[in-house]
Formats: sequence, structure tokens, C-alpha cells
Amino acid sequence: MIDKSAVIHSTAIVSDDAVIGPGVTVGPWTIIGSEVEIGEGTSIASHCVVKGPVKIGKRNKIFQFATIGEDCQDKKYAGERTFLEIGDDNVIREHCTFHRGTVQDNCLTKVGSRNLFMVNVHVAHDCVVGDDCIFANNATLAGHVHIGNWVIFGGLAAIHQFGRVGDHAFIAGMAALNQDVPPFVMAAGHYAKPFGINKEGLRRRGFSNEAISTIRHAYMIVYKESKTVDEAITKLAPLCEQEPSVQLLVDFLKESTRGICR
Repeated sequence: MIDKSAVIHSTAIVSDDAVIGPGVTVGPWTIIGSEVEIGEGTSIASHCVVKGPVKIGKRNKIFQFATIGEDCQDKKYAGERTFLEIGDDNVIREHCTFHRGTVQDNCLTKVGSRNLFMVNVHVAHDCVVGDDCIFANNATLAGHVHIGNWVIFGGLAAIHQFGRVGDHAFIAGMAALNQDVPPFVMAAGHYAKPFGINKEGLRRRGFSNEAISTIRHAYMIVYKESKTVDEAITKLAPLCEQEPSVQLLVDFLKESTRGICR
């Protein structure tokens, strides 16, 4: 079903069962496959491929040569019915590749809203990406990776499968992540090491000086006091009462299975 207000270029190929919402634009030579749903106001430029089952939200802007919803590159994938969901107001630049999930996980790759994916970013099968993130050119997410909210991922940076990055973290360009990066932490290097908290990012997002100071204190407990993760979690408890956002760090540490970058 194609809404009457949608603008589909005459050279585009759109499946009969695709759902194209109001105000959607589809550029020349783009292919919209079966079981694709595109929300209101989304624009898809020329020479793109969108392969379902995929659900794309409202007001997304997808640039030329992007491939959205293709079969994953996992060798275990055997053609099972899996999914990709994308939220609202994302910008997906040229040559980005987003793959659907696998039955070995939740069958779903999920991307939130208001993210910027610069040129050639790869989001692999079963990834979960939050809101308000920036991924610079050639950033690579392996399978089953979870990225929080307000994360900045530098150009050419890559993360190991099943890795996790917490809210407000900053990953430097060309970093190689083989362990989890907790909330608020800046990480750089190959393999990535912590380099303090993302103080400037927190300021830009409205964190008070007192909140930033408490978060820095929490960082020092985790990284500078030679404590085990369990010992650090115990010592962080009073700081959670002082600054509720520290609870993000505590919860992340409790859930980490790969261990955190040190």
C-alpha cells in the first residue's frame, strides 16, 4: 500500500506488499522489497536497497547506496525469518549497511531514534542501538552488540561481537573494543583503554557540575582504587543516592559478561 502523498520515482522498484506512509520519497533506482514498512516523511535517496521484514519509522533520511535489512553475514544464518526495526528522525548516510537479526538471538536488529550514521557505518545482526548516538565514518558494530544512548563512536572504531557500550560513552577514532565500555567513559586505543569520563559531553547534555563531579568520583572508584568489579559496585552504592545517574554505571557493571575495558 502506497499513500497518495508519497513520491516514488518512476525507476524505483517497490514491492506490492510494501507499506509506504504519507510524505515518503523514494529516489531513482531504489529497490523496496517485500514486507517493508516506511513511516511518514521518511526519504530514501537513489540506488538504495531496503529488504524486509523491516520497519522504518518517521522522518528518517537515508542517503544513496545504503543497504537496509539485508540478510546477515553470520554463517549460521539459514534464511530464517528475522527482522530490523529503525525508529524516527535518524540520518543514515551513504553506503551504510544494517542487517536483520538471527534466530540465535532475538531475531531482531533494533535501532532507536535521532541517531547519525555517517558514511559506511555497519550495524550487524542482532545489534541494539539506543537514541541520540553519533557513529562517524566506517564505524563497525559486530553482531549482538548493544550501544546505549548519547554514545559517540569515532571513525574506523570497531567493537567485538556481544560487546556493550553504556550511555554517554565516547569511543575515540580507530579504537578497537574487545571488552565493554561503561557509561560516561572515554575509551581509546587498540585494544581500548579508559581515559576518564566524557565530561564535555555531559556538560552539553545539561549535567550539573555537581553531577559530573560525582560521576568522576564513581569513575575513580572503578578504575583507580584497584578494586574488583564487585567491590566497586558495593562502594558505589552511596553515590547512587547522591547522584541517581551513577545507577547507570552500577547496573552496567552488574550486567557485563565480557568484562570492562581496563
